[in-house]
Amino acid sequence: MPRAPPLVCRGVLPVTTTTEIGRAGEGRARRYYEAHGYEVVAANVRVARVELDLVVRRGNELLFVEVKVKRGDEYGDPLEMVDERKLRRLRRAAETWLAAHPADRALDVAIEVIALRPNGIERVRDIG
Repeated sequence: MPRAPPLVCRGVLPVTTTTEIGRAGEGRARRYYEAHGYEVVAANVRVARVELDLVVRRGNELLFVEVKVKRGDEYGDPLEMVDERKLRRLRRAAETWLAAHPADRALDVAIEVIALRPNGIERVRDIG
């Protein structure tokens, strides 16, 4: 199987490992949310044995964001990577977060997946 071309992040050195691609994608997602008026409350935090990629807030809205990155179409769609098992884990982590942050319980809470593709970004809320 041919190796995929490296993902170039903002004109710096190409990233090639899965971890590097994930971190570059999380940085891209973070900048996207900040550009759309969200405050990043937490990033890469482990809750209930699950890593929450981003927790963002804008006004009365709190989002638990799962970031998925794909370098090209030949690797499938990023949204396919979030199955029912992953959603259950994200919901459990969100519930644990809310239990530890009582003030956040009054907010409108949602789980969102942001799919980062070479040709754009797609956000899907409460996909389960």
